[in-house]
Amino acid sequence: MTSAHGKHVYIDYIGYYRNEIHTGEWMLSIMEKAVELAGVRHVHSHVVEFDGSLSPTGFAAVILLDESHVSAHCYYEQGWLALDAFTCGGGDPNVIADYIDEALQSEMPKITQMRRDCVKRFLHDDIKK
Repeated sequence: MTSAHGKHVYIDYIGYYRNEIHTGEWMLSIMEKAVELAGVRHVHSHVVEFDGSLSPTGFAAVILLDESHVSAHCYYEQGWLALDAFTCGGGDPNVIADYIDEALQSEMPKITQMRRDCVKRFLHDDIKK
């Protein structure tokens, strides 16, 4: 039987828009709440807004977990939002991703999830132990 030590969820969206509320800080606060609800330990978080001078306008937000990370990258002009959640051990990144998705769908009715994948990480064969 093959098992994994960790899961990694990737989600791509289109239709993310920026206004006075929907900034990188807003996204980071949703990510922090998702991490809290998932019961994984939040080590550090940070967000940077891009003003368009070096990168397209948007943001990068990340939460460092003791089990790995949660990140979001957005380009406002294209409406693109890429999200990923990776946990090792007992945490479930799907709990994090589900909370974030529900928050986005309730705030941005035109946002569309284009892709969602969950990849098992660090596979090993239990029979060979």
